[in-house]
Amino acid sequence: MYSFTPKFITTVREGYNFRLFKSDSVAGLTVAIVALPLSMALAIASGASPDKGLITAVFAGFLISFLGGSRVQVGGPTGAFVVVVFNVIAEHGYDGLLIATFMAGLILIAAGAFKIGRLIKFIPHPVVTGFTAGIAVIIASSQVNDFLGLSLKTIPAAFVPKWQAYLGAISSVHIATLLVGLGALFVIITLKRFAPKLPGFLIATILASVAVPMLHLPVETIGTRFPDMLTSIPMPSLPDMSWSRVAELVPSAFTIAFLAGIEALLSAVVADGMTGTRHRSNQELIAQGIANIGSVLFGGLPATGAIARTATNIKAGAKTPVAGMMHALFVLLFILVGGGLMAYVPMAALAAILFIVAWGMCEIDRFIALLRMPNSDRAVLLLTFGLTIFVDLTVAIGVGVTLAALLFMARMSETVQLDSAVPLTGDPDIHADDIDQRDDLPKGVEVFRISGPVFFGVAGELLDAMRKIGRTPKVIILRMRLVPMLDASGVTMIEEFIDQARLSGTQIILSGVQAQPREMLARIGLSADQPGISFQSDYRAALQCARELAAPDW
Repeated sequence: MYSFTPKFITTVREGYNFRLFKSDSVAGLTVAIVALPLSMALAIASGASPDKGLITAVFAGFLISFLGGSRVQVGGPTGAFVVVVFNVIAEHGYDGLLIATFMAGLILIAAGAFKIGRLIKFIPHPVVTGFTAGIAVIIASSQVNDFLGLSLKTIPAAFVPKWQAYLGAISSVHIATLLVGLGALFVIITLKRFAPKLPGFLIATILASVAVPMLHLPVETIGTRFPDMLTSIPMPSLPDMSWSRVAELVPSAFTIAFLAGIEALLSAVVADGMTGTRHRSNQELIAQGIANIGSVLFGGLPATGAIARTATNIKAGAKTPVAGMMHALFVLLFILVGGGLMAYVPMAALAAILFIVAWGMCEIDRFIALLRMPNSDRAVLLLTFGLTIFVDLTVAIGVGVTLAALLFMARMSETVQLDSAVPLTGDPDIHADDIDQRDDLPKGVEVFRISGPVFFGVAGELLDAMRKIGRTPKVIILRMRLVPMLDASGVTMIEEFIDQARLSGTQIILSGVQAQPREMLARIGLSADQPGISFQSDYRAALQCARELAAPDW
């Protein structure tokens, strides 16, 4: 049960004191200052009102830290969800999003309970980088209208039509809106460069919010875009769910759960690297699931671990999960005390924030580094990137992972060797199976050594070798000490090889079979008590057995 214990419980057992609380509170306040404008901007980019982002930061953020498997993870709405959430709202409405998020929460809880957390780390980096960069491009593209103040009232969802609409309306650029956006962008970039410890997002938002009314600029704000926005905490409630609605939203739910799991565990790994701690991946997934259900109860958005906010939390001095919990409480305090002030925030300033977020998500250095990798990795990266932008995020992930897996298997198949002659190495400590396998080979005996895991990508090579043997030998030795793994196809291949040998009257000796391959062979009935098969511990024993079997007829 240790792997399912929240880190908050662990820190309490270790002894929590006022010194830790002070450090965590300062870190929590720092992260809350970053999260305030960011949560609103991400909610708007997702097609929701800004209060939904703040609610998500409060309830999901608190639960992720309270129940999570990472000491310093900070959760809330993130850029990875923007595309998915926008599409779900556009197609199924906000109630549809709540249902999909609720189901995603259940999926994440199940994934953690069945210990799937460790499997998500096998998603290849070119896939993760490709779809993250693609999402960044989409987020940045979605903010062009607000940043330039174009006259467009409706904007196409697809990437190419969206830019066609922008170019068609480029003459309607609103100068005041553009200046506000550029000013916010300048403040954020300048502070990030020369005063990185200052909350650039919040400072830019405040300056823009003050400048617009003072200068009487006719710029669209949150208040003019969302006049009916809630400025308080709603009562908890469940969305209306029917079997038909649940069925149509299952794909969206799995996409949300996948993204939440991937980003949460990536963020936890980053946190481990910065703090020297080790997260509990399965408990983190369970916490993410509960947090997403909690967010739904209050009408919030999907949530996951946020890498940038988690890093900010660590740099601000966070020591325990209390820092993330305090971040959520500080955001709640803002909603209750200053929720009405959100109406004054210019949309152009939030667009500037999202441009910076998108640039950070691109991870341009990693993207360029992957472009220098072999053609297979480069193909996975560019295909995932292109499909994310031009087709669909779900399709991009599915195709990217599938292609990466196929290319990996192709590379693995190249590492598997089937040798009929192996030279002597001269090592005095050489294993019995490493001696020159054709030295003193009895007449009527053939030998092959298989090196590497035998799976369906290479399963046919042994059968091909069997067919190429001219005269059918009396005995064939299969040296398998260097085979660490057999899958179902590999076992089937060896079974077919033995069946063909039996038809030819050939005895098979399996030499140095490791535990996993031996277990797999036993599952299909291939064991030492079967006629025509012999298992020997090493090659010397196999040679001696072969001499005895071949001697009477040769």
